[in-house]
Amino acid sequence: MNSKFKIRNSKLRILNLVLYFLLIGFTLAVLYPIVNVLSISLRPADRLLSTSLKIIPEGATFDAYRTLFTQTPFLLWFWNSSLIAAAVTITGVALASTAGYAFSRFNFYGKKSAMVGLLVTQMFPPTMLLLPMYIMLLKLHLINSYFGIIIIYTSTALPFCVWQMKGYYDTIPFSLEESARIDGSTRWGAFRRIVLPLAAPALVITALFSFMTAWAEYVVAAQVLQDTSLFTLPLGLKQFEASMSTQWGLYAAGSLIVSIPAVALFLFLSRWLISGLTLGSVKG
Repeated sequence: MNSKFKIRNSKLRILNLVLYFLLIGFTLAVLYPIVNVLSISLRPADRLLSTSLKIIPEGATFDAYRTLFTQTPFLLWFWNSSLIAAAVTITGVALASTAGYAFSRFNFYGKKSAMVGLLVTQMFPPTMLLLPMYIMLLKLHLINSYFGIIIIYTSTALPFCVWQMKGYYDTIPFSLEESARIDGSTRWGAFRRIVLPLAAPALVITALFSFMTAWAEYVVAAQVLQDTSLFTLPLGLKQFEASMSTQWGLYAAGSLIVSIPAVALFLFLSRWLISGLTLGSVKG
C-alpha cells in the first residue's frame, strides 16, 4: 500500500509540475506583448524600429508620454471615453437590474419569447446591427453626438446584462421579499433594501461588461462620431497611424495608458467577479 501511495504521490507531483510550467508559459506569452509595448513607448525616436529584446531600452525616455499629454488632444479623448463609458455603465446597470428583476419575479405574456430573443441577439456580432442603428440615429438626428453613441453601446450590452441579472435573481429566495412585505415594506422597498444588496456580484458583472463595451470599442464609434472634438480613445489613437508612417512611440504610450482604467477596475472588482459569474448562471 505504501509503495502504491508513493507512486501515486509522485505522479501527482509530476502532473502539478507540468501544469505549473504550462501556466508559466501561458503567462509569459500573455505578458510578452505588454512588455514589448512598454519597451517601445520608452525608446528614443531614432530607435523605434529596433529589434532589441531589452525591456528597458538604451537611452530610455518618457518623451512619448510627455508629447502625448502636451502636444496631442489625448486628455480630451480620455474625457470623452470616460463620459461615454460612465453613462453606458450607469444606464446599463439601472435598466438591467430592473428588467432582470421583472423577468425573474413576474409572469407575463411573451416572457419566454422575450428571454429567447435576448439570448438570440448574442449569436450575432454587434456590427450586424450597425446599419439599422445608423439609420435610426440618422433619422433622430443623433449622429455625431454623445447621446447617439451611448444609445448604441447600451443596447449592445443590455441583452447579456439582463440575462445575467435574471439568472442571479433566480438564486435569491423569494421568501426574503415576502418577509419584508409582511413587515410593511413595499415591493420597491424590498427590491432596493434586500434584493439589490444580495445581487451585488451580478451588478458588478453588469457594470464591468457595460464599461468594457464602451471603453475600447472602435468600429461603431468610427461611424457615429465624425467631429474630432468628440473622438474617444480608440479613435484618437488611430490618428497616430498614417498611410506612410506610424507614430509608434505615441501609439504604444497611449495604448498602455488606455489599459490602466480597465485593469484597475478588474482588480478592484475581482472579489465579486467569481461569484457573479457562477451563481448568475445556475438558473435560466
